[in-house]
Amino acid sequence: MKEEIKNFFKGDVADDEATLSTYSHDASLFEVRPKIVLFPKDSEDVQNLVKWVNMQINADGKLINAESKLSITARSAGTDMTGGPLNESIILDFTRHMNKLLKFDFNSKIISVQPGMFYRDFEKITIEKNLFLPSYPASKSICAIGGMVGNNSGGEKTLKYGKTEDYVIELKIVLSDGNEYTIKALPENELIGKINQNDIEGRIYKDISELINSNRELINKAKPQVSKNSAGYYIWNVLGSLGSDLKGSQGPTFSRQEIFDLNKLIVGSQGTLGIVTEVTFRLEPAIKDTRLIVIFLDKIEMIAEVVNKLLKYKPESLEAYDDKTLRLAIRFFPSFLKGKNPWRALKFAWSFWPDLLQLIRFGFPKLVMLAEFEQDKLPNLHDLGVELPSGVKYRVTKSASDTEKYFEIRHESFNLLRQHVKGKRTAPFIDDIIVRPEFLPKFLPELNNILKDYPIEYTLAGHPGDGNFHIIPLMDMKDPRSRKIIPELSNKVYDLVLRYHGSITAEHNDGIIRTPYLEKMFGKEMIGIFNKIKNIFDPQGVFNPGKKTKGDINYIKKHLMW
Repeated sequence: MKEEIKNFFKGDVADDEATLSTYSHDASLFEVRPKIVLFPKDSEDVQNLVKWVNMQINADGKLINAESKLSITARSAGTDMTGGPLNESIILDFTRHMNKLLKFDFNSKIISVQPGMFYRDFEKITIEKNLFLPSYPASKSICAIGGMVGNNSGGEKTLKYGKTEDYVIELKIVLSDGNEYTIKALPENELIGKINQNDIEGRIYKDISELINSNRELINKAKPQVSKNSAGYYIWNVLGSLGSDLKGSQGPTFSRQEIFDLNKLIVGSQGTLGIVTEVTFRLEPAIKDTRLIVIFLDKIEMIAEVVNKLLKYKPESLEAYDDKTLRLAIRFFPSFLKGKNPWRALKFAWSFWPDLLQLIRFGFPKLVMLAEFEQDKLPNLHDLGVELPSGVKYRVTKSASDTEKYFEIRHESFNLLRQHVKGKRTAPFIDDIIVRPEFLPKFLPELNNILKDYPIEYTLAGHPGDGNFHIIPLMDMKDPRSRKIIPELSNKVYDLVLRYHGSITAEHNDGIIRTPYLEKMFGKEMIGIFNKIKNIFDPQGVFNPGKKTKGDINYIKKHLMW
């Protein structure tokens, strides 16, 4: 296969042991060994690869040659926690070559980049013009643009600004015929023109609009009633741009302002509908200066009341992490100083003195909450103090470096666990649950009752302003009980989440770990809709199989990393 691919592929091709081992992992629990790893030079490489894979498959979906079924999984930084970029066939890594800035009109706040660009490089470019993409995740120092689009990432700024889906205005994508197409929001006349095209793009537009037309009630009912969701295909987002007057098989009828936007379906699809080769975002003006109200809670159960008090002041972000995360940060403090110049490292270390005094005086809090405000929009602290529960301690950060340190602890918590905890490893499988904040007073105690029945340690962090929590268990994956605990605990936690009308994943997406639970969340009829979407875009099942539609608990057990 390697030599045959080299005949048409300009980029790098690797099937050596070291490369295959590296690409058998992401940040998840899994080990899935690919056959080959490719590093495309440009979109032409991607197109030629898809066409070559198609040539290996006959009209009945069977291989002409004797190899097992070929498929393609796009990959960027590999920081995914779900197994999303893992595959037993072909991995296509964009970070080596397709990582460039293509266009940047900073006056109109529009930027186009390739999917392999790391967010840290992207941010350097935009911040120079006082602009930013607000949907960056906590892993912003190591993640890449393609993964942010594939997973529909969100993070600390999502509370105010929304997720990646809200900022993608145009995609270039290689579809199942091996050709590249530009996807953007279409008004009525352009949609009808697309539908009338005699090609794969026209068929996709026609079939998706008909799927929406004939299933409006089911789709509307299935939309998760939370502020952010990464589960399933977001077909309701396309529907939401159409209005209520859809009819006929020739496409929807529009009121004057309505549009049809397939980007809303492709974002968050984890590369299962096609391979994105270029992304165009709109940006927001960068926030000049912020301060944090840092709140120290002695009981996790207090979080619900505090969140609901703080939300009325409209914070930029509302983050939290528990005492275990704080203890890790103190224990492995030198990790935070790596890569900083000496003066910045000294300032960073000095900024912790107020917190050390707080710990000496009051002991470790069970939870640290970070309410971020623009400096000139801080709430009246006297009024806030009256509203917060009696005895709650809080302070306001005094400088940018004072603010920065809290976010560094929040951003680096998962990496600290991965790098420093010995004998156990991070086990992200119930790592991204969300319910509406008003349900937290009942939900959190019930969640704690479930977790305490299992012999696991875990850290808790996340975005309480959205009701979104990241629970990261620490487990000995050599212990056979772990294989039993993961599906059993997943079922119990997800049952609880769904009783409170939440989502099993707010930001991290489905991948291998959650796709088997999509039917639990959406029901058989909606899974049928997801299968139709997949078949409309990818009838041969070439793009990133095993995610979004056909999950398998046994596959999870088979590929858990020991």
